[in-house]
Amino acid sequence: MLTIGIVGLPNAGKSTLFNALLSRQIASCAPYPFCTIDPNIGVVEVPDRRLEFLAETIASQNSKPQILNSKQTPNSNIQFPNKDNWPPIVPAIVEFKDIAGLVAGAAKGEGLGNKFLSHIRESAAILHVLRGFEDPNVVREGNIDPQGDFEIIKTELCLADLQTLEKQHEPNFSVATKEDKLRWEAVLKVRRALEEGIEVRNTNLTEEEKEIIKPLFLLTAKPALFVLNIDEKDIGLTNKELGEKFGLVEDENLIPICAKVEMELSELPFEERKEYLKELGLVESGLERLIKKGFEILGMQTFLTAGEKEVRAWTVRKGAKAPEAAGVIHTDFEKGFIKAQVVGFEDFVKYGGWKGAAEAGKVRLEGKEYVVNENDVIEFKFNV
Repeated sequence: MLTIGIVGLPNAGKSTLFNALLSRQIASCAPYPFCTIDPNIGVVEVPDRRLEFLAETIASQNSKPQILNSKQTPNSNIQFPNKDNWPPIVPAIVEFKDIAGLVAGAAKGEGLGNKFLSHIRESAAILHVLRGFEDPNVVREGNIDPQGDFEIIKTELCLADLQTLEKQHEPNFSVATKEDKLRWEAVLKVRRALEEGIEVRNTNLTEEEKEIIKPLFLLTAKPALFVLNIDEKDIGLTNKELGEKFGLVEDENLIPICAKVEMELSELPFEERKEYLKELGLVESGLERLIKKGFEILGMQTFLTAGEKEVRAWTVRKGAKAPEAAGVIHTDFEKGFIKAQVVGFEDFVKYGGWKGAAEAGKVRLEGKEYVVNENDVIEFKFNV
């Protein structure tokens, strides 16, 4: 399972955010540094209303199908009154790790530096939590400065990567192979960028160079998300407005969240949660956007299966072909793969399931070279 490590300076709100993600109080919250020493790990379901539509479709196959149109989409606030006959729903999941707060000098072992860096190294992606809220009861040195806080974290991660690169040695060019020379050139290119404070993921590397440095497991090469933990009064401000207020560099992966409100939301029943969001002028919670975005930056997507036994979202890497997707369900499916029976999610719902979609000519058979798409509902044919 791929893990997203939650990082930030002490008292940025990491544990509060983590608790909200898990919809229950797991991580210890306290208004002092190093409250979190050992990382808390939690598995979170990826919000996916498509599964409800599929379950309703399966349950209603012998009656009127649920029509999906411009007014009824998976993002609509549609309620299904009778869920008793639904098959079990199994959503995709993401693992989050709440990592201890970092301080300046972590790369040299300050604070919990070595432990902190090792936990990040084990994560597939990084979620930076930046403090944008005022609270006299939560300890903080200096003014609220999320961009400055990020620069501290970035500097420490860059320094840690430079330490890793120092262990790489220049090849003997009189006997070095072409691959040895390319590898050394890639190492030098990355080192120059890090010395200038440029993270590896933001360095202009070719695909070949990315493959060359991958075995080094550099921290700043990991994909990253940014949560700006804001005050309740700032909910509803656009990213541009928040950027201007806090002097933040604009980033498409920046998600403003009031972790305190999100934790309150997570403790409410579904209907009350929707009503609270409506009062706040929001369509979905910040956590829902965060989980979906986290899944996206991991380079993953879902395909769907739908039957009377269960309706499920399966996780597979983007660009995966049909046999690989089949192997996610069971290794025997990949080994004995014959064909994939595929229909788009919208057509599956619109025509009332497999039978109706087939009669409408919307079901197709795909072979080994078929690249799986996000909205595919699939049934695999295989030899035992």
